[in-house]
Amino acid sequence: MKKQIKSNELMLHTLTRVVTFIILAFSVYLFFAGHNNPGGGFIGGLMTASALLLMYLSFDMKTIKKALPFDYTAIIAIGLLIAIATGVSSMLFGYPFLTQFFEYYQLPILGETELTTALPFDLGVYLVVVAIALIIILTIAEDDA
Repeated sequence: MKKQIKSNELMLHTLTRVVTFIILAFSVYLFFAGHNNPGGGFIGGLMTASALLLMYLSFDMKTIKKALPFDYTAIIAIGLLIAIATGVSSMLFGYPFLTQFFEYYQLPILGETELTTALPFDLGVYLVVVAIALIIILTIAEDDA
């Protein structure tokens, strides 16, 4: 009689959740620091994609697709539209494509805060990078050949 071994991945799943949270927090920091310091939408998007990939590796594909039911092709389209709209919006005011504007505002809880047009552009890049990276990796992972 063969003894059936029950898989206990509690430690792997717990550690994955903690590490994923740390990576996602760092990717948010990189995203918001990007228009003044190194970082931005590209590297923040790669960090987010790596955190989500870690979740796909730790848990099974079906569980994560159920928890994150995103259509990554639609996310690419939305990201491109946001990035292009940011560039075109400066042209509406007679400035060259992708001209950056910024201003400091006094916000109630945050205090003096810089608002810039680079942030929506970075958001578009962020969405495109996350979606493309995950589509490529998941397509390779699902290939049976």
